[in-house]
Amino acid sequence: MGLVLSTGSWSYRFWTSFKDHLIDKIIPGGNIGEEINEGILQWKEYFTVGGHKFAITDATIVSWIAITIIIVLFLIAVRKKQLIPGKGQTIVEFLIELIISSGEGFGLSKEQAESIAPMIGTFGMIILSCNVISWFHVSPPAKNIAFPVALALVAIIYVIATSIRMVGIKGFWGSLKSPIAAMIPFKILDYIIKPISLSLRLFGNVFGAFVFMEFLSIVTPILFPAVFGLWFDLIDGILQAVVFSYLLMSYIGEVVEGAHEAEIIAKEKKEKKALKKAQKEQLKKEKEMAAATNN
Repeated sequence: MGLVLSTGSWSYRFWTSFKDHLIDKIIPGGNIGEEINEGILQWKEYFTVGGHKFAITDATIVSWIAITIIIVLFLIAVRKKQLIPGKGQTIVEFLIELIISSGEGFGLSKEQAESIAPMIGTFGMIILSCNVISWFHVSPPAKNIAFPVALALVAIIYVIATSIRMVGIKGFWGSLKSPIAAMIPFKILDYIIKPISLSLRLFGNVFGAFVFMEFLSIVTPILFPAVFGLWFDLIDGILQAVVFSYLLMSYIGEVVEGAHEAEIIAKEKKEKKALKKAQKEQLKKEKEMAAATNN
């Protein structure tokens, strides 16, 4: 009898709590601004190692989780390489071919495009996994400005290093002078603006989408978050990864094309100089012959 009464009491408390929680979800109360602010603020914890204090944030933990998940999924997809690929291998091969063909579209040779495919794919997969994880109502790392800034700095260093590896220091310098030497200060400034643009674009899109979805989750928690989340969490997250990857390829393509143009211009100048020299020598010979004839 006591067990029945205890079970009935627990059941009553459970359904009462469930009802109150459901009503709170359907008819939200409280200060919406404070709830959104609570969702925006990042979690931070400090720990000490060897007398040094370090901070770890939610962005760090979530990015580790997201990257681990995408690595595991990738390994599962390619664990068995076959002549007749399965679904996972087909998707991976399609993405690689897409990156290579896109690189060729930006002026790279097939060999150059193949060399950058692994790193470009890595950037894309990291951003994709860290953005899409917000669909599970997990705070995306890119809403913390430090994440996109660090990603953009690594990306622009990779762009410069890869460009120099492809065209050499002379070719890279030539791309800065293309089409005229007066462009050098602006080209250098461009390499300062590019990482700022990359980081702010990623941060602005992800942060804005996160705040909007938090607002919807508080005001209309039942229907609209699921519908709008398909765009702001999934499609927009994928789109940002694609844009970031495409921009990196375009930056490398700009250097390669600029170096090629500089090489053509230098060759034309050299040919013009040689032609002018030959014309002078021809004119000198003609004058000498004319003088000899007169004598």
